Amino acid sequence: MSTSTLAASALPPVVTPAEWAVAAAELRAAEKEHTRAGDALAARRRRMPMVEFGTYAFEGADGPRTLLELFEGRRQLIVYQFMPGPPWCEGCCMVADHIGELAHLHARDTSIAVVSRSAYRDLAALRARMGWQVPFHSSAGNDFAADCGTGEGFGLSVFLRDGDRVFRTYLTTGRGVEALGSVWSFLDRTPLGRQETWEDTPAGRPQSAPYQWWRLHDQY
Repeated sequence: MSTSTLAASALPPVVTPAEWAVAAAELRAAEKEHTRAGDALAARRRRMPMVEFGTYAFEGADGPRTLLELFEGRRQLIVYQFMPGPPWCEGCCMVADHIGELAHLHARDTSIAVVSRSAYRDLAALRARMGWQVPFHSSAGNDFAADCGTGEGFGLSVFLRDGDRVFRTYLTTGRGVEALGSVWSFLDRTPLGRQETWEDTPAGRPQSAPYQWWRLHDQY
């Protein structure tokens, strides 16, 4: 945490309340356009075709589970693929930090699970240490990650079941998973932003290399 003062040239300009109201209204209009564009993109996701997936054996808190069983009887399943460790990926841990109360997803007939190629004993220890609710499962020894196209990396897949048949409808990787993390959304609304060098930020404001500030939440 820094208590230093920014140079005057790096501060936002000071304006009158009336001038600020005009600027805020203009920004809000642009944000509404962004929201509508996001709604249109979500509509495209709902119209994606689907591809059938096979059977995989996962290990979880209740022993072996199939992909179908990860649905827990619900119609939809969201799977975040967590990079293997230890050592653990700080970004994956931040994503898991933002998966909150599961009842809200369950109310929409949707389950969520984290899957990793790590050994389940290591995943269970990390989950307990971090206090996460979301169920973790190990895919060590099966081809799930390869078939999803993520390999040793991370990604978000969505599955739909029709009876006992399972289909994938969505995949995103890279910055596509940022939508799962409210910390980025909060920081994007501040004058300093994420404070990373890739951002378009006024000169003189603090910035550091991307991702270097990320930590497990008990390591800050």
